[in-house]
Amino acid sequence: MIEPKDIDLNLLVVFQEVFQERQISSVAKKLSLSQPAVSNALARLRKSFDDELFVRTAAGMQPTPLAQQLAEPIASALANIRQALNRQESFDPTSSKRHFTLAMTDVGELYFMPKLVQLCRQFAPQLQLSTLRANNLDLKTEMETGRIDLAIGAFEGISEALYQRRLFEQNYVCLFRREHPLAAASISSRDFLAAQHLIVASTESPYDKINQLLEKAGIQAASHFSVPHFVAVPYIVSTNDLLVTVPEKLAESTALPFNLQYVKTPLRLPTLQTNVFWHRRFNQDQGNQWLRNFIAEHFAQ
Repeated sequence: MIEPKDIDLNLLVVFQEVFQERQISSVAKKLSLSQPAVSNALARLRKSFDDELFVRTAAGMQPTPLAQQLAEPIASALANIRQALNRQESFDPTSSKRHFTLAMTDVGELYFMPKLVQLCRQFAPQLQLSTLRANNLDLKTEMETGRIDLAIGAFEGISEALYQRRLFEQNYVCLFRREHPLAAASISSRDFLAAQHLIVASTESPYDKINQLLEKAGIQAASHFSVPHFVAVPYIVSTNDLLVTVPEKLAESTALPFNLQYVKTPLRLPTLQTNVFWHRRFNQDQGNQWLRNFIAEHFAQ
């Protein structure tokens, strides 16, 4: 059994950085060490754990199964030590220049970012925000390492390592231009099924399930037009007589600027629950706490 006294804490810092960066040169630059010094630290770690830990490949230093198991507890332990050493440092949004990265879908960016930018300029003028598209990301790994601070969306099958807070539920609605021949307070099932539709052929969960239901109703088979993402939707339907089925928050955000109208879809579709997610490593981080509470204050319903 390895005891804390048997290992240099700095070696664990090197371990965490190699796990995140996967490149010796990047770790050396980040820690202000020489590449031989980083390699020597890895050699000492390998001896301590009796395992290769990281194997050099064409894609960089890839972790062994043991390194994968060690990554989260080591990262958590270092975070706790860092927090203990910096207890006197409090987060002040009015002066903080901290950079936060949020993972969202394109729908999330359309709905959240305009208001978030406005709010941050008012309440946290030096704060930096950037977003990453959540699709194709391993949210658990990205949030575990701190590369992503929060994820916002209707994500399903989320790891138990992530905490979550409910923001709101929303329905799917039918979106179309105000001059559409079917423009009214409601649309009948018959008119809805007979109309031409724009399909958002997203493979992301839970939108893929909605596409399955549209296909089952006969919508996709009768459609001639599709796009892979939601971003282009308001531009497209504002210029023709296509209908499109979208989350209500997207319709709410785009209706006025694009001269669109939306009504409840006549199909029975499940609701979407949007949550904010964060990794348990950063549950006590004051900046992370402030940002997720700030988002909940202004967006939760």
